[in-house]
Amino acid sequence: MKSTVSVRKEQYEKGGDLSRDWYLVDAEGKTLGRLSTEIAKVLQGKHKPIFTRHVDTGDYVVVVNAEKIKVTGKKLTDKYYYHHTGYPGGIKATSTAVLLEKDPTALVKKAVKGMMPKNQLNRYALRKLKVYAGPEHPHQNHSPQPLDI
Repeated sequence: MKSTVSVRKEQYEKGGDLSRDWYLVDAEGKTLGRLSTEIAKVLQGKHKPIFTRHVDTGDYVVVVNAEKIKVTGKKLTDKYYYHHTGYPGGIKATSTAVLLEKDPTALVKKAVKGMMPKNQLNRYALRKLKVYAGPEHPHQNHSPQPLDI
């Protein structure tokens, strides 16, 4: 006598079946860390009921006023962002204050990248992040919805 085992097949979303929304975030007066965690959730698609870990289900996020973002504590002077040139002794350090003055969009992108999981979907999700220093952005035709953070 054969025993039959019923296997429950779960329904997963496919990459081509998704509809992606656009969200607008105003970073003026917001704390960098708290803002970047919420943006990372939307980029991954964790806010949707169809979230699947191995499929990029996230939405697009447009961040404006990145130059007016707030950093708490002594992070402006004590926190450094590092990169290596590839040469011996070629480590470079940039403080948060210098990075905020020089390129505030890079500061927001680095913070969001640090909040993302370290896997292959990270690259695709970060392509959906659009950061602008001022209040203007070229994505008006997508009619982004405001994201409350």
